Amino acid sequence: MQRKNWLVTGVSTGLGRAFAEAALAAGHTVAGTVRSEEDLRAFEGFKPGYAHGRILDVTDDHAVSRVITEVEQSVGPLDVVVANAGYGLEGTFEETPLTEVRRQFEVNVFGTVATLQAALPHMRQRRRGHLMAVTSMGGLMAVPGMSAYCGSKFALEGILEALGKEVAQFGIHVTAIEPGSFRTDWAGRSMSRAAHTIDDYDTLFNPIREARQKASGNQLGNPAKAGEAVVHITSVDRPPAHLVLGSDALRLVTAARTAVDKDIRTWEALSRTTDFAEGAQL
Repeated sequence: MQRKNWLVTGVSTGLGRAFAEAALAAGHTVAGTVRSEEDLRAFEGFKPGYAHGRILDVTDDHAVSRVITEVEQSVGPLDVVVANAGYGLEGTFEETPLTEVRRQFEVNVFGTVATLQAALPHMRQRRRGHLMAVTSMGGLMAVPGMSAYCGSKFALEGILEALGKEVAQFGIHVTAIEPGSFRTDWAGRSMSRAAHTIDDYDTLFNPIREARQKASGNQLGNPAKAGEAVVHITSVDRPPAHLVLGSDALRLVTAARTAVDKDIRTWEALSRTTDFAEGAQL
């Protein structure tokens, strides 16, 4: 096995911790970002000499660039970067203040973009590397009451797909990781909730919220196995552009994409009416 240097953001808990632990267990070196000294010590204690903690707020663009440059110099050239840091925001579209929508995008989208942009020049110069980001099954399908969260993950999907096509010529792979429901604290501590203000949505949204809360701690997905899956794709010659994790994600994403395909087929004739009689095809 070729040992690699990883950087994973948000390794204190959840899937970020699972990805880091799986990489360390496989013999790789991991630089993991955390938000506190306590979390830093805990992470480095997991495998001294191989686990390197760094305190980082991914919404601080300059700090992201500084940390990745420092890790490249002190830990070693990065082979794999996993932009994992993010959080959930629950609340119907009409109830969610713009300030909270902007914060959701600041962390989930721009924090990820800053991380990948900071790592990319190093990989491009070496003509190799693997960039990954955790989107969600909510980046390929949407559920009521999570418009801001799903919007942020849909945005990442578009960014990652275009990025992958841009950097393939440099020997750099790009993967969007799309987890379903995993047994982490995502639905608990990592879930922010917009204030309830409109009763009209209760009949639709309350059962969805209650089901998510009830399932918290008993989700289908095993984080350790997710970590093993992510480590596995870094060892193959042609890793996927999309890695859906969990049978629930497979079912829901497939249903959502089938619905999109149905709309396209149903309205294909109308779509074609908007062309000039003669024009350039892309």
